[in-house]
Amino acid sequence: MTVDALELLDSGQYCKTSCFNMAQSSKSPRKRQQFSSSSAWAAETELVGVTMELEPLQTCALYAQYTIGLHAWFLDQVRQSDPDLSAQLHDGQTEKAFTISGLEGALETNGRMFQLKAGQSYQWTITALSKPIAQWLAKWLQQPPQVVALRNAPLQVRQITTTHPPMTYEQLWQAEYPDRFRVALSFTSPTSFRRRGLHLPLPMPFNVFHSYLRRWNVFSGIEFEPDEFLEWVDESIVIVRHRLESTRVLSGKKGTVTAFTGAIELELSAKAPRDDEYEQLLFALVHLAPYCGTGHKTTFGLGQTRLGWTLSELQSPPALQTILLDRIAELTELFIAQRYRTGGDRASQIAETLATIQARREFGESLKTIAEDLQMPYETVKVYAKRAKRGMSQE
Repeated sequence: MTVDALELLDSGQYCKTSCFNMAQSSKSPRKRQQFSSSSAWAAETELVGVTMELEPLQTCALYAQYTIGLHAWFLDQVRQSDPDLSAQLHDGQTEKAFTISGLEGALETNGRMFQLKAGQSYQWTITALSKPIAQWLAKWLQQPPQVVALRNAPLQVRQITTTHPPMTYEQLWQAEYPDRFRVALSFTSPTSFRRRGLHLPLPMPFNVFHSYLRRWNVFSGIEFEPDEFLEWVDESIVIVRHRLESTRVLSGKKGTVTAFTGAIELELSAKAPRDDEYEQLLFALVHLAPYCGTGHKTTFGLGQTRLGWTLSELQSPPALQTILLDRIAELTELFIAQRYRTGGDRASQIAETLATIQARREFGESLKTIAEDLQMPYETVKVYAKRAKRGMSQE
């Protein structure tokens, strides 16, 4: 299975190893649904991904920062069935052992909200990066949820497909690799790195492989000293082709991210010092990429990555998010000019928080919802909202 799975990953295609159709009733779409028992994978599995096909129960509105809701819903599913594992995901790991995508499908804009139409299909992908999460996922699929309950937008689960084949890190490490290293990577959702406290919206080889190596060292049990390997990457890997577009996106609990989408092709320079172990690691890390994603905020839908040159699958930020981003940027500038002339990171962060709260209020969201998303006390958000309103009156 390992060789076939890697060949499918190399081709840029997902390996649909198993598909679990939901029992449906035309009279009662809310009827309890069942999955095939074939959803289990081997107990030693450490890496796996599933994609859920979702359908709105009715035409409904969805708020702009809905990936926060997907993130919270997934963690709540873990908490309900395994509180200890949930605590580890919240607090115990420097790297999170899962990723989620955004919704893939037609997200239409209606005013200041997305509109999800009844009968329209949307796809949502979850990947596991460690054995505990993979085992939890297999158990969870034995009695899967009927509905992904986003705020005011319940989505019926119609089908779940295993789209990232079950793997172990050892299988990735032991797989044969070609004599010549040349690979294409497609970043299908907005992707970004953190470098020196700023966003870096460029897939430089050093940053790309640093991103993968962090996850590899935490979860694989086959650890490499990062400085030496990344120095070798910096000297040896070159970009031979690229097509990239920069963008801004809302992600996580607050703030904006400067990111990119597109594709790059990398190869090992002919002048690079040959190192069999490092080349083997390169190959393993490349095949880890579709599971772990690239860059940061991969648990909020950023950094979705495919092997191969697949520009047709790129997901640009929807227009609604762009409108909200522009409003947050406009208000941030206003609040900095009014109240935070001393400069510094904290002043900018406060101004952006004020702007985020005010903009989301303008988009019709409640203070309670905003407080939950930002993980801030309700009373604090209430005070910030009043300060923002006063600032607006001075405009």
